[in-house]
Amino acid sequence: MASFMEERQKPKLRELLETGIQLLEELEAATQPTGSKTIQEKVRKALTLLEKASDMLSQLDLFSRNEDWEEIASADLKYLMLPALKGALTLKLVDSSRLNVLQDAREHFMNFLIQSHNYHVAEFQLPWAQSSEPEGNPAATSDTQENNLVAMASQRQAKIQRYKQKKAVEQRLSSLKSAVESGQADDERVREYYLLQLRRWISISLDEIESIDQEIEILKERDSLGEASASRMSPQERPPLKPFVLTRSVAQAQVFGSGYPSLATMTVNDWYEQRQKSEEAEKKRQPPPPATLTASEPEEPDLEQKEAEDENALHRMQEWDDWKDTHPRGYGNRQNMG
Repeated sequence: MASFMEERQKPKLRELLETGIQLLEELEAATQPTGSKTIQEKVRKALTLLEKASDMLSQLDLFSRNEDWEEIASADLKYLMLPALKGALTLKLVDSSRLNVLQDAREHFMNFLIQSHNYHVAEFQLPWAQSSEPEGNPAATSDTQENNLVAMASQRQAKIQRYKQKKAVEQRLSSLKSAVESGQADDERVREYYLLQLRRWISISLDEIESIDQEIEILKERDSLGEASASRMSPQERPPLKPFVLTRSVAQAQVFGSGYPSLATMTVNDWYEQRQKSEEAEKKRQPPPPATLTASEPEEPDLEQKEAEDENALHRMQEWDDWKDTHPRGYGNRQNMG
């Protein structure tokens, strides 16, 4: 009895899918930054619900690879969107490794496109897998480059065509949505609605894979350039940066100067090295200090000079005392008559 009640309390496959779609629509309309805590929690919640729906779908075994989309029940067509929904949500994840996020999202979109291609939902060409792209092939010639240019032009034309089809599909979906969600649409209109949803997600998946491939290539080039520059020149080997000042023109720099009264011409490290070299050169130019006199050798010239200075000072003091005895205080001050 308890297991029966637990089974009834578990969310149904339809509820999981509808909740995941609702959360994705809320994320698309949100104005908050993608990296905010609220948005990331909602993204992870939606991914968890869709993962549960995928597990339930695999257990129910609703689809067969030998079937066509026309053989699938109208109410089950919407479950083919699950991989595309997971890919769109994965792209909104903010993780330390952006490359891993892009690769996971690309895998979800590719699973959806392969599944749609197998069920003949629409006519489109599957994008090349990354592993099949030639890398560093020395046999690449001008013919290969011309073929690449032709392929790029055809891709651009296909992208324009997909954009027009997507707009037409969205207009038709908006007219069918209210009737299908309210349950008033018949089976034929429900089938058309979900088929248009699948074709809309095919266009989105093809565009997203193209953008993902470009971003992955940029990230890989950035990482390779960073590793090459780090290995080529260590921080100790890098030359010090010289200071410089930008002026409005060359004439201003030549006539008025740079506009600063004291412009630095060297870095601190350069000044320190120059100072150290000049001190060492000054020490080499100085004569050696005289030998220190021992205690047994008297300093006769210094003693004689000191005795002569003491005698002169004593003589001056005696003359000053004699002058004060014969001249009273204020003598010679005739101007103030004091």
